Formats: sequence, structure tokens, C-alpha cells
Amino acid sequence: MDPLSDLLSLLKPQSYITAGFDAGGSWALALDDLAGRIKCYAVIRGTCWLKAEGTVTSVRLDEGECFVLPSGRDVIISSGPDVAPRPASEVLDPGSSGNTITVNGGGDCYLVGSRFEVNGRHAALLLRSLPPLIRVKTTDGRARLRGSIEMMMEEMREARAGSSLMAQQLSHMMLVQALRLHVEDQGQDTTGWLAALADPHVGPAIRAMHADPGRAWTVEALARQVGLSRTVFAQRFRLKVGTTPIAYLTRWRMMLAGERLVGTGDSIAEIAASLGYASEFAFSAAFKREMGRPPRRYLREAEREPETDRNHSFRASTGAPTPSA
Repeated sequence: MDPLSDLLSLLKPQSYITAGFDAGGSWALALDDLAGRIKCYAVIRGTCWLKAEGTVTSVRLDEGECFVLPSGRDVIISSGPDVAPRPASEVLDPGSSGNTITVNGGGDCYLVGSRFEVNGRHAALLLRSLPPLIRVKTTDGRARLRGSIEMMMEEMREARAGSSLMAQQLSHMMLVQALRLHVEDQGQDTTGWLAALADPHVGPAIRAMHADPGRAWTVEALARQVGLSRTVFAQRFRLKVGTTPIAYLTRWRMMLAGERLVGTGDSIAEIAASLGYASEFAFSAAFKREMGRPPRRYLREAEREPETDRNHSFRASTGAPTPSA
């Protein structure tokens, strides 16, 4: 798989709520339910403003734009940057999937989209390198993304047999297409993991590591593969991703290892060998450095951890990440 597919495969996003939001007048909501979740919505009519926790300014989104909130940080969405927010829990019904929520009679701003639950075991590591707000225009001939949004609206509006499942499947397509378009829109000066995928040199290196994580990669080997000198490649990789190529490779290997520990019957020795480690001891030491606990303890805790506790572990492990893009 490609790196974006790899990331979504480990996150396992499941559409929890697919709904519309129709607001009128002056309004503002504090979305404090994003830990362990991704929100992906399109602005169908009107405008709204978004301000992520830890940022100074609000961002205006207009009709025809799609936005993704992937970092888990609290966000304020509003009709204007100076409106005092109310907690979203006072307004939004958690069981409203398939419906449209109306605020102040509606009519000025209409959004449609989904909230996705993600696998909190890996979410903190996977999502901390993403920007707090991803915005994508659905205009300019981007037919696939707009088509998914329009079909999802139709399913919600007509409520035919199977509409709930159809809307959820379409929301997954909307999420992937929005992230894909965001990658394609990245400029040469943009940093962060998604921007790195679009870089003509760093992107192929990341794809190579994901395609063969057990290979004995070195900075020199990766640099040769993408046609750069070792020094230039290492500097460019750190600038784009925020870490060294080998540190990135080690982190990715350990996330794969954590998934296999919990999801398969593979032994630690088998996982270590498949990821390029000559001994179980070397692998266990690397795993503990990256994941905070030895492999066997990680597996025991995962087996005891109820699904409902994963959002708490996401919040505790994430803290206040610094945006990378």
C-alpha cells in the first residue's frame, strides 16, 4: 500500500456520525470531543470560521471548501471569530447520525460530513504530525470529491433502504479524497508529513520505507534511491518531516509491530526478524524507546484495555502537539 493508505489502515477510521449542520444568525460551538476522532465536513452553503486550540487566528471557510480536523485538539467553529462559543455537547445530539441539526433556525451556513472514531492505540503517534486543520476546495473540477459529497447528501435526504450504510461508505471516500487532494496541493515550502508525501525526493523515500520496512535502510541508500547526496537528502527530509529518515523508519516499524502484536499470533522473534532486527533483544529495546513499554507489557495492556478507554489514552499521550504544517 502507499503511505496514506498505510496510515488510514492503522487508524481504522470508522464513521460514527454522518450528519448535516444548518445554522443561522450568530453562533459558535467549542468542539471538545475530538480526542481520538477525525472530523471531515464540507461547506455546502454560506461560510464558517475555525480556530484550533493553540493557534492565534481564526480561519474562514467558504462555500465549496472541505475541511478535516485530524489532530485531536479542541476546535471552535463559528459564524464569526468574535462570537463566544458554547460547548458542542449542549447543542449536538450524539445519536443524530443521518439527520440535520439546526441552530438558530438555520439558513446561513450548511455543512455535511462525518465524525470518525480512530484506533487510539496508534492515533497519538500517527496524527501528531498532521496539521490541526486541513482545508481543500471542492470546486475547480474536483468531481470525485464533490460527487461523494453530493451522493452522501442525497442518501441523507431521501432516507432510502440502506441509506445509513451508503452515507458511511461515502463519508470514507470523502475523507480519503480530501486528504489526497491536500497532498497534491502542497507547495515546495510546506512542511509536515502530508507535505512530505508530495515532495519529489522525500515522498519517494517515505514510500520506499513503507513498501519494505524490514530492509536494512541507511540514509545513504535512501539518498541514492531518490537521486540526492546524503547530506542534501538528510537535510531535506528533516525539514519536511521534522525528524531524521532513520528515526522515521524506526517509528513506523514500531507502529507496525504494535499492530501485529495485538492483531496476530506472531511471536516477538518473528516480528523482529520481519522488520529487520537481528535479535529479539535489539527489537525490544527499540520498541520500548518508541512505544514507552516493552513488547510483552504492551500486548498485556492492549488485551486488558477496553475499547471505550482508548480516547482517554489518546488525550493523555498527545498532550499539546505542535502543528507540523
